[in-house]
Amino acid sequence: MPTDKPVVVYGASGYTGRLICEYLREYGVPFLAAGRDGKRVKEAVDAVPGIDTVDYEVLEVEHTTAALTEAFTGAKVVLNTVGPFSRYGHEAVQASLNVGAHYTDTNGEQDWMIDAEAQYGAEFAKQGLLLSPGIAQMYTVGEIAAQICLETPGLDTLDIGVFWKGYPTVASTNTILTNAAFAKAYYLEQNEYVEWPPDAGLYELVVPGQHELGLALPWGGTAHPVWFKRDPRVASVRALGGVFNRPLMLGVPQIVAAALEQMEGKSDAEKYEIVDAFSAQVRSEMPPRENPRINISLDSVHASGPLGRASCVIHGNCNYKQTALLNVYGAMHLLQDAPRRAGFASGCQAFGHRELLGALRSFGLVLDPIVEVHR
Repeated sequence: MPTDKPVVVYGASGYTGRLICEYLREYGVPFLAAGRDGKRVKEAVDAVPGIDTVDYEVLEVEHTTAALTEAFTGAKVVLNTVGPFSRYGHEAVQASLNVGAHYTDTNGEQDWMIDAEAQYGAEFAKQGLLLSPGIAQMYTVGEIAAQICLETPGLDTLDIGVFWKGYPTVASTNTILTNAAFAKAYYLEQNEYVEWPPDAGLYELVVPGQHELGLALPWGGTAHPVWFKRDPRVASVRALGGVFNRPLMLGVPQIVAAALEQMEGKSDAEKYEIVDAFSAQVRSEMPPRENPRINISLDSVHASGPLGRASCVIHGNCNYKQTALLNVYGAMHLLQDAPRRAGFASGCQAFGHRELLGALRSFGLVLDPIVEVHR
């Protein structure tokens, strides 16, 4: 039976899924909370403050294209948080396409984004639907900063750094290990993908607003090279990300190396078992609710061209809340208007970078950007 709810939150039992439900409640948008474990979905949604003030339903659904197609029928927008997406995303995207629904997700997997565009982008565009993987604080806020820099004409190179304080979830840890085991990481150089050296280790970056250098990694390559590859203003993009916690960053390569050592000579199925086991060791329970005094974010972009320079820094808090709000704002847009670009597009390309910034500002999640321009 088709749902009468315009928005589906798939993966509502997870931390980000629950926060998406919270913002849908605040916007007053009816939604269907769906997931593979109905009991966990109900427990997560029941924990949302004031949930009785919004019209919603809970649904347990098998993770197959057929089952998801049936579950999504009647919806206009699917917000997917079930990752790693290179492993689980295809069924949800195909089901969204089958029912004529717009699709966004919170992925951090460059290879998934490249594959999604290649396999599904043209058909989404043909139907006037949006395919927007990667709407998340770690990528979209950096893209907002980059788009602000690009308001100055003549800039073609983006140097992006993203830092945050927070607790790793099962999904984020799983994504790091999945990227390391199954995918290469790319930056953009003169509009061509170039592989990051896989054995380069940690990079030291200057972090705006502090004296200590930060440690960062390519983090799977990030979404930025993929999004800006289709932007005629931009030729080159490098993006690095890391946590402010230096000891934790120093431990990330060791965790990855230990996991990869165990995977040597194993089948893909066995590798995924190792990824799942390592992820559960890092954090297997729902992380504590974010504290805006502790869980902060920083997105920094230096943009350059032959005769121009611009920089933009955006300070924020509650990284996962930012991710949830960005997806819900996108859903609100899509329920009322067509995306600015159909088919494969970033959040900024689909909804406008100033509009997304305004949503984050209105909920107190980011400061006004710090912008410097030299012509």
